[in-house]
Amino acid sequence: MRNYDLTPLYRSAIGFDRLAQLAEHAASNKGNSGYPPYNIELINEHRYRITMAVAGFTMDELDITSEGDKLLVKGTKAEEKEARKYLYQGIAERGFERTFQLADYVTVIGANLENGLLNIDLKREIPEAMKPRKIEIATSRLLDAE
Repeated sequence: MRNYDLTPLYRSAIGFDRLAQLAEHAASNKGNSGYPPYNIELINEHRYRITMAVAGFTMDELDITSEGDKLLVKGTKAEEKEARKYLYQGIAERGFERTFQLADYVTVIGANLENGLLNIDLKREIPEAMKPRKIEIATSRLLDAE
């Protein structure tokens, strides 16, 4: 595994210490097998959609949890009442747990399950205090008057 020195970034960027944690998390790939397959789609400047292929799972077997900057999607298959004997089993029927790292101010606004696809809609809502604002430049005479 490669180690990256992010020291030059810290010299000119304030508050990006989380970047090192994100890079480390992405590089570690903690056993994510790629199941179930998913897409991340940019709808517009502030909206995103995660689409996961969860064929065979019912709504009762899926759980979506958003806590802080993490989104956890978990699928738990119910135990079958009768054992089946497969000649060939190409459809995965195993449980899964997939974690997504959310950027600041990104929240889940809804989810739906349709035709074996789980769609999770997200929105970035930047607080007014964080939006750019115009700073008026005062002359020294105005500052002295106050």
